[in-house]
Amino acid sequence: MSPSLLIWSVGGVLLLTAGIVTTLLPRLRHRTRATRVAWSRARAAIDSATVSRDAAAVRLPEADRLLARAELLAAERGGTAAAEAATEHARQADRLWRGQS
Repeated sequence: MSPSLLIWSVGGVLLLTAGIVTTLLPRLRHRTRATRVAWSRARAAIDSATVSRDAAAVRLPEADRLLARAELLAAERGGTAAAEAATEHARQADRLWRGQS
């Protein structure tokens, strides 16, 4: 193998690697940021539902079940879809408790 062919091959591999890294790194950062934001939203919804539960005069088993499911999803720390599901469960529970006030 000639030295120039080796140099061109190594250069091509380095160029390809640099292209892949510059393409994937922003996507990975975006996905990580989206997941963090989704979980932040979920924790805020769970906290709001917890306050509504504590302020409610009547116990609502359905709302308790929804909040428990949201807290379980939060404890398992899944991806963005799990965070959105936890947010929705917490918001439904919050609506039920606020409807009783």
